Parts: sequence; C-alpha cells; structure tokens
Amino acid sequence: MDTKQLYDDYLITSMVAGFEPITVAKAAGCNVTADDGKQYLDCFSGIAVVNAGHNHPRVVAAAKEQIDRWVHCCTYVYYNPRAGELAKLLAEITPGKLQKSFFCNSGAEAIEGALRLAKQFTKRHELICLTQSFHGRTWGTLSITGNRGRKKGGGPYAPGIAFAPAPYCYRCPFKTTYPGCGVACAEFLDHVLKYQTCGSVAAFVAEPVMGEGGIIVPPPEYYKIAVDLVRKDGGVFVTDEVQCGWGRTGKLFAIEHYGVEPEIMATAKGIADGFPLGAFIARADVAGAFTPGDHLSTFGGNPVSCAASIANIGVMREEKLPERSAERGAQLMARFAATKEKCRLLGEVRGKGMMIGLELVKDANKTPAVDEAKQVKAFCREHGVLVGTGGQFGQVVRVQPPLIMTADEADRAADVIEQALLKVGAAL
Repeated sequence: MDTKQLYDDYLITSMVAGFEPITVAKAAGCNVTADDGKQYLDCFSGIAVVNAGHNHPRVVAAAKEQIDRWVHCCTYVYYNPRAGELAKLLAEITPGKLQKSFFCNSGAEAIEGALRLAKQFTKRHELICLTQSFHGRTWGTLSITGNRGRKKGGGPYAPGIAFAPAPYCYRCPFKTTYPGCGVACAEFLDHVLKYQTCGSVAAFVAEPVMGEGGIIVPPPEYYKIAVDLVRKDGGVFVTDEVQCGWGRTGKLFAIEHYGVEPEIMATAKGIADGFPLGAFIARADVAGAFTPGDHLSTFGGNPVSCAASIANIGVMREEKLPERSAERGAQLMARFAATKEKCRLLGEVRGKGMMIGLELVKDANKTPAVDEAKQVKAFCREHGVLVGTGGQFGQVVRVQPPLIMTADEADRAADVIEQALLKVGAAL
C-alpha cells in the first residue's frame, strides 16, 4: 500500500484543503527529494522550521549521540543535563533580561504556558491580541488568534480577550498611509484598553512579524508605542517568536528589530531544526510567579530535542545564519521588487530577512487573488520550487527558505517564482 493510500485510509486529513502531491523520500540542506526521484528547492522550510537546513550534520549527530545515552526521563521529575545546558544558552542569546525557560513540545504549548505565567505574575486575567494573528490550534491559542478561518467551528472561545487592529499597512483598517497615519494602529491600543477591557489586562501578545497572517511587517515605531501603552495599564508583553524567531528575519529574534524587551518570549519551530521542541522564557521575577503544581509537561525538554537544539544554536552562531538571512533576504526582496514593476498580480512585496510575503491582488481595489496564489504555488512546485501561501484569505505567497540558501539557489528560486507570477498574472 502506498503512502497516499495509507493517508486516505488511516489519517484524519479532512481538515487539509489539499496535500502537495509529493511523497518525501529524503531531504538535505535546501533540497527535498520525492520518492519518484524528483528534487525540489525548499522555499518553505516545513513552515519555517528547518532554518539551518534539512538534516544539518551537526544537529543530526548531536541527536544520535543523545539517543545512545537515553531518550526520555521527564525533565520535570529528574535533572536532565541537556535541558539545563539549553536553558543557559537561551538566557545568553535572548534579548533583555529573559533568563528562565520552561520547555514543552510545540509553539501552541509555549504560548499557552506564557499566557498562564503572565496571568500568574500580574494577577490579572485579560489579554490583548491582534486581528489576523495566529498563535496555534489549541482552544486557548485559537482564542487569541485573530483569524476567522482558523477559528470556525471551535467556539465559543475564552472570555476576556480583546483584539487590536493588525499593523497591516497595505490594508490599513484606518484607510490611511504610513507615516502620515501617526501609527494609528499602535495608538489604537489605548482605545482597546479603555473601551474593550475591564481594566485587568495581563498581557499584550503579538508576533513581531506576523506569519500566517501574510508576513505582515509593522512600522518601526509600532511596538514601542503599543507595548508602552500596555505596560502603563499594568500588563506585560509576550512576544510570539514561534515562526519569526531563530534568524528568520535577519536577527536572531524578530523583536530585536523593534528595540523592545519582552517580559516573556514564546518560541518553537526553528529552535531545534526539525526536532519537536517549544519553550517560553521569562525574566526571573516573572518566572517566579509559578508555584508548585501550576505547570508541567511530560515530554517537554526531551533530551534528544534539547541536544539537537544546542547543536542548532551552535550552527546559528558559527555559520552566522541570521546575518546570512538578512543578506539573502535582501537579494530575494530586490528580485521580487523588480518583478512587481512588470506584474500587475503582485500588489506588494514585504518581509524581513528570509521571511517574505508576496501579496497577490486581482485589481486596483486590492481584491485578494486567492485562486491565483494557489496557481502560483502549483506552478512553482511543478517547476521544482516549494513555496507556501497565507494571509487572511490565502492570497499571499510565502517565501521562507532555509537560512543556509546560497545566492545561486536564491536566484533559481526567484526565477521560477517570477515565471509563475507573470504566467498567472497574464490571465487577469
């Protein structure tokens, strides 16, 4: 029985709009090889996970070495050296005074834990989030997700959650233009605090660069204004670096672009280059708000995943992957900007580092080109390049390659993506 048949018969896949018709046989670096021998240049990284590339030798070797020692002990019952070593590394490399980590298995778990810690620390219970955001698929993380398509069928959701408008300049909800807008989306948090809450906001939770929302990049001043308003009201800032962290935007963590130090950071995806691991890290005083029994994880801090993460961080530092992300991202952004000049389908090119969004529109009214985004994705796949889609309606082509991508590989990817945009756009 082939893999597709096994999926059809035994996996719950009814929630997937459509699989890529690829059965993966192996992967290395920026390349994925299918079971029919066809090779693809991966420009999606398993949704921004394998930032150091598929099967980086150092990461794989570290995991194999740990497997030979022991695989599981429960980090929160016994002392696990790998968890301690990784937590120390995180304290050294994360921004500001972040110091103490809790390990879990995924981004959603990291966000859930971060929210609980924020509430414990502030003794408050409300949250402010952003429209068009995405924080996970658990009930709690969907409660703070500002995307109707992701939330349908799962309500009612948690009370005490208010939404501020996303800092989405291309589709500004105030119908103004930056910088003349005065960063109204950030200033509007004052309105949210005064009129949408009961005065008990524990935290403002946001992705510094919004991934599933369509690679939304806020104005430079946004976070200083927004976070200052929340802190004056008594809340803390939780930065969601699950997708935009680990060198993806050209800095190790995306919030570093904005000059704001969070009280709590949640992370996962690129933390271990494909091994399942999530974490939230907080200032020591914030972390101390947990008391016995408040939180735990059976598999969190798994020694194999922690060993892989330690090696992954070593690769990030020694191979200067954030710097390479900035350089290669600038190369791709320049290529796509040139494409935009001759392609009416391409409404906006935006991004930071190797986190790039190509917003596709049907006309001057910016009607989301949803079907066209699917066609671009399919054309790219047929021509050996894997990209993703996103945005509130699925109208954004997402380009998020491994950070080890070479200049030649970037040019090859840009060539195919440009061909796809011009071909699909010609039909409009």
